[in-house]
Amino acid sequence: MSAIAALVARDVRLAFRQGGGGLLAVGFFAVTCILFPFGIGPEPEVLRRVAAGVVWVAALLACLLSLDRMFQADLEDGSLDLLALGRTPLELVVLAKCLAHWLTTGLPLVAMAPVLAALLNLETGAWPMLLAALLLGTPALSLIGAVGAALTVGVRRGGVLLSLLVLPLTVPVLIFGVAAVEAAALGLNPRPHLLLLAGTGLFAAVLAPLAGAAALRLALD
Repeated sequence: MSAIAALVARDVRLAFRQGGGGLLAVGFFAVTCILFPFGIGPEPEVLRRVAAGVVWVAALLACLLSLDRMFQADLEDGSLDLLALGRTPLELVVLAKCLAHWLTTGLPLVAMAPVLAALLNLETGAWPMLLAALLLGTPALSLIGAVGAALTVGVRRGGVLLSLLVLPLTVPVLIFGVAAVEAAALGLNPRPHLLLLAGTGLFAAVLAPLAGAAALRLALD
């Protein structure tokens, strides 16, 4: 556990040293949400109707920004070979990378979400549900993204390929997350959507480290 904690702390420090880490994701998240009222109009009812979807789509795209560097930097400086040969199982290394990515990208997005929800005129009563859904859903985005990052590590211009691989897999997270927020805004019971969202995250937490480790072994062979 000390090795995993040290790896998470190292990746968090490197993320903020190399390009701002979560600040870049938060900036993209904010700009994307701010642009929507200019595109669809400032009518409060229109914004209220699309607010949940806009916030979730913007959060999803913001999470993609730093995925291509999750393993690429370690491959370039040789750290990935040392991690693969070390005593810590590669599956736990992938899980630690996912945790570091969520701490530097997903968590800042969750913190920023209420401000953007107010900008998009989302019902005030739905704000707690938006935070709960993002807290459940953004770790799943990091886990799913780790599989795509492992599959494309070492590939030239792998960012586009990474997006094509990851985006279809994140559709369930997007659907359940938006549905939970919309149910809360309409006064309905969001619990089924939250349970499905949590189940998706648990499924990703089990399979993503295994798939990511297998992809990294193939890339290192």
